[in-house]
Order: sequence, then C-alpha cells, then structure tokens
Amino acid sequence: MFTLPRLLAPLAALLLATGPAQGNDDTTTLEVGYMPILPVAQLFVMEGEGWTGEAGLELELTRFSSGPAMVQALASGELDVMYFGIGPAMVARANGVPIKVLAASIREQIGLVARGELADTFARVEDPAEAIARFTEAQGRKPKIATFPRGSVPDTVLRYWLVERLGVGEEAVEIVAMGADRVQQALLAGAVDAASILEPILTTVQERVEGARVVARADEMLPGQPGAVLAAREAALADHPEAMRALMDLHVRATRMLLEEPARAAPHVREFVGKRLIGLDTVEAALRSPSSNYLADPHAILEATRTMHDFQAAQGTLKKPVDLEALFDTSLYDAVVRAPAGS
Repeated sequence: MFTLPRLLAPLAALLLATGPAQGNDDTTTLEVGYMPILPVAQLFVMEGEGWTGEAGLELELTRFSSGPAMVQALASGELDVMYFGIGPAMVARANGVPIKVLAASIREQIGLVARGELADTFARVEDPAEAIARFTEAQGRKPKIATFPRGSVPDTVLRYWLVERLGVGEEAVEIVAMGADRVQQALLAGAVDAASILEPILTTVQERVEGARVVARADEMLPGQPGAVLAAREAALADHPEAMRALMDLHVRATRMLLEEPARAAPHVREFVGKRLIGLDTVEAALRSPSSNYLADPHAILEATRTMHDFQAAQGTLKKPVDLEALFDTSLYDAVVRAPAGS
C-alpha cells in the first residue's frame, strides 16, 4: 500500500522541475557582440559576478577579433548590443546601421609600446618625430607599427598622432593591421617594432620583452581619446526598454568595481582576455595601468569623439559625416545615475 508522501513525491518532483522554467518567462535574451579586450571589461565583470542572471538578462555572447568585423555583422542584421570602439560605432552609423551609443566604457586607453632599436631610439631622443626619423636613417627602413584594422580606435589614434600631433604623416612609418591576438604575438616575436594598442598587451609586452617600453600614451597621441563604448540597436532599445535599463545599471556598477576593486575584477577579466594564458597578476596590473581609465558617462567623451569623427572623415574611413547627436543617446545613462538608490 502506498503512503501519502510516496504518492505526492512525483508531484513534488514535477513542481521542482517546472519551477525554474516559469522563471525564464521573465528573462530577456540579448545578442551581444564583444571584443576580448580590457576596454570592455564591464561586460566581463557583470557576467563573472553573475549579475546579469540576477537581473533577468541572458546574454548570448559572440566574440569578434576587431571592431570592423563587428560592423560587418551589424550590417548583416546581427547583434542587439555591442561592446566595441567608438570608431567602429561611427562607421556603422555612417553605413546606415541604426545604433545608439549609450555609455562610455573607457578613455585614453591606447599606448604606443616599442621594443628593440625603436624603443632604444625613443629613450635617447626626446622628440618622437625625430626618433622616428633617426630610426629610419639608422635601420634603412621605416618602423613597423602593428595595430587593429583601419577604422578601429587604435588605428585612428596612431594616424592622428602621426598626422596631427607630430606632423610627419602616415608615410613616416609602416602600419601593419591585424587582430588583437596577432598584435601581441608579432611584438613578442620581434616581427614589428611597435604597436598602437591597449592593455593588457602594453603590460604583457613590457613584462616579457627586455627593454620594451610605452613611448607614447593616449593623452599625448589624441588627448581625451574616446575608447570603447556600450552601444545597442535602436530596435533593441524599443523592444526591451527594461532589459536595457538593467544592462545600463550593471554597466555603471561594473565600472565602479573596475575603479575601486581591480583585484576583485581581475579574475573575471582574465576569463575573457588572452584565453586565460595571461597571469592574474598581469591582468590586475593592466587594470591599474595609466591606460585603464574606466568611466561610464557618455557626456565625457562627446567632445573628443567629435575630434576623432572629423579626423576619420578627412581620412576617408567614414563614407559620410555622422550626426553625433543622433549617434549618442545619453537618456538611459542619465536615468540610471539619477535614479534614487534602490529604485
């Protein structure tokens, strides 16, 4: 004879099994494109801390090797949310992709790290333009500088530095475009003399290559340089307003952790950056680097974005001018930071 508890056990098991499925009705799925780089570390922190699940967000992450590659995906109708550079964001908008920049992630994150004879020359010669000229004369060739593909932020900052800050023009060096992983490999192998790049590559190369040093940082190359941003399709903003507000709240929260608790953030960042081949100490050092200037406020990068926009237009990397007032939508950030605590 069956007892009542034994009769109820299957029912209880069924209720336990179906409980979480009912909760999924409150979960919003967003397709998120990202690059495995420190400037978008807010995404890695919110995922690593488990905040996205707690907020009812399921982020389907797609990894890209460069911002221009993400622009191609956007043009094909993919992705709801993007963590990428302001340069590619402008290119996407110029190409007719209806996206909005919602928040900044970082600024002045680019540095020019040199090795070998080029690093030595920069150490001896105070003027960067003169250092490039002396290297070229001594070596019988131009310095090879690796960076991301044309239109990306590291590439744009390098070209701006050469053209606008040094006045030597792009032809003074040989610019070699490649993805993030290949930039580090090329530097470590000595295949290039320098790279216009970001953390943790700046720190990693200095740790592994004797004599390697950062010879210029973003405040010298393009002062106030805007970096990575949080952007979204207009359709995603219209279709999922509460989910997007939750994402913005997490972005601001993650920015605070990166600034105040880099040691806590470092393990989460390491999971995404460098395929976990970079030591935790190196990641934490990179988060504390002078090139890791995290912020969320989109208002803070508007002026420098206009400078970058005008330069890219002159360079021909933008097919047509971009209405920055239409590209930026600061309302979501403003609503989140001005909301009363706990709201």
